Amino acid sequence: MAVPKRKISKSRRNMRRAHDALGTSAHAECANCGELKRPHHVCPSCGHYDGREVMNTEDAA
Repeated sequence: MAVPKRKISKSRRNMRRAHDALGTSAHAECANCGELKRPHHVCPSCGHYDGREVMNTEDAA
């Protein structure tokens, strides 16, 4: 069975994990209202997706 000869330092361990961070999420402009939304998701502000209203969003004001 393979066993490490020496302890891996925190610096060396963290350098190995340097590429594991999450990237920034993509956003697109809604064609109906112009707000930013996630691609291929229903717009949270107006409820439109693919050119039609799929979710009723009433203003709670």
